Amino acid sequence: MNKITVKEEEIMNFFWEKGELFVKQIVEFYPEPKPHYNTVSTMVRALEEKGFLGYHSFGNTYQYYPLISKEEYNNKNLRSMIKKHFGNSFKRMVSTLVEEEDLSLEELRDLIREIEQKRKTKK
Repeated sequence: MNKITVKEEEIMNFFWEKGELFVKQIVEFYPEPKPHYNTVSTMVRALEEKGFLGYHSFGNTYQYYPLISKEEYNNKNLRSMIKKHFGNSFKRMVSTLVEEEDLSLEELRDLIREIEQKRKTKK
């Protein structure tokens, strides 16, 4: 998966929240001072080139839509981070988080119960 910048991710959040959008609509979501239309348009086109957005053509304007869900994006980012920082070991990542957050054994048991429950409901 191609990497996206913080600003591109900000734009993707608009798509994930709102669905199909024109660049003009995205500009309106920003607080003052709003970014220039051309700046947003350039970032949207970059997201389209990276495979994050598709579009419908309406004459000489385009309505863009997300090709990847936020959940899918987050999962791929998490997997990439685990590979890069934890030697591709989920166990090492969880162990680090448990140590850093100083979770109690009861909190860990609760977490295991939640995971088991979610797995049961998926079947």
